Amino acid sequence: MAKPLGAMKNLPLGKSTTANITRTLTTYARLVCADNTGAKELELISVKGYKGVHNRMPRAGVGDLIIVTVKKGKPEIKHQVLMAVIIRQRQPYKRYDGSKIKFEDNAAVIVTEEGLPKGTEVKGAVAREAADKWNKIGSLSGIVV
Repeated sequence: MAKPLGAMKNLPLGKSTTANITRTLTTYARLVCADNTGAKELELISVKGYKGVHNRMPRAGVGDLIIVTVKKGKPEIKHQVLMAVIIRQRQPYKRYDGSKIKFEDNAAVIVTEEGLPKGTEVKGAVAREAADKWNKIGSLSGIVV
């Protein structure tokens, strides 16, 4: 069987989540960079693994792997195209136990091609769904909600 176009390297995209996450972050959404890589603000370009309809904007939610560009930050990292994982979103989403979770900002962590974080610490809270899906991000974070 032939490989599909745009096949990904062995990234943990298929792990199940414990919530019905509302995907509200579309293309051109601005996110806070919640790690210490030197980036301050990110802009969402695309969502890895998104299979949509023609002319529909790709949407992402907590735990999704996305492609971003750095809009504000240190000059060395500014205007680079990188991969990131969303760890917080403002729009509430529902967990299977009935609780609703929302954060005060939209935030992401920059990761490598293998899915490992580039920074050494994560600022602020991390959603449990993102921490379960991306184990290394969960271990670097101080608070998992």
